[in-house]
Amino acid sequence: MKPATRGRHLAVPAAVATGALLLAGCGSGSGSDGEAELSVRSAYMPQPVSDTMAAGFLTVVNKGGAKDELTSVTSAAAGSVTLHETVGSSMEEVTSLDVPAHGQLVFKSGGNHLMFEKLKSRPVQGEKVTVELHFAESGPITVEIPVKSATYTPKTGH
Repeated sequence: MKPATRGRHLAVPAAVATGALLLAGCGSGSGSDGEAELSVRSAYMPQPVSDTMAAGFLTVVNKGGAKDELTSVTSAAAGSVTLHETVGSSMEEVTSLDVPAHGQLVFKSGGNHLMFEKLKSRPVQGEKVTVELHFAESGPITVEIPVKSATYTPKTGH
């Protein structure tokens, strides 16, 4: 009986070790399976024509396997920064926007955009405006947005 008992005792640790290895493969360290992996590109602000308001554009890229939500944007350059969604010809302020898994959230001229309200000073071409993007799940991302000419159109179309 003792050899059979010894076999059972070895089988349990082997099963536990195998399960631990399987779980390690599902860990959150890779960012590709169970969590968002966010970065920002193509950020710019056309030099505002108004002393009090400006628009901002950028692309949030998610290389991870889980979606996230952009919930707010803050900047010392403005009293508030709001998220605006454009559907058809209608623009409306929203409280959050989805960043899909393995996808992107695009802010572009004529589409979704950031609205800087109550500017503390009017940014001019060549300066940078610092913003912090806040997400439902991921940590904040700080972005330096370059101020371009008022008529700037990026080569990427956004």
